[in-house]
Amino acid sequence: QVTLKESGGGSVQSGGSLKLSCATDGVTLTRHCMGWYRQPEGKEREGVAVLDADGITTYAESVKGRFTISQDNTKKNLYLQMNNLKPEDTASYYCAAEYLGAKRHCSHTWRVGSYMDYWGKGTTVTVSS
Repeated sequence: QVTLKESGGGSVQSGGSLKLSCATDGVTLTRHCMGWYRQPEGKEREGVAVLDADGITTYAESVKGRFTISQDNTKKNLYLQMNNLKPEDTASYYCAAEYLGAKRHCSHTWRVGSYMDYWGKGTTVTVSS
């Protein structure tokens, strides 16, 4: 059974930083595409960043240069370091995983999230101006 549990959300002022964590169980990070997604209130979910089985990262244009997705050496925890936060980053953030099988890379449509097999329950980030 796969479980994903996010933590680290909170309220910060514009320009501040937060680091989100995703504790995984039942996931082999080297055989899954791991991603962070967010959903602002009243809006659609969007992909923020993904990390594939080869360690290659891909980011949404809106967060490039500000956010960093990573995993720790135990390969059990996924992180999202968020710097220079903006009010438009306010959202619920979700950790997700796609089982890759023999593949090494995330789906080219990763931003939609439709190929993700597992989801956490989310953590809320609020950025005030």
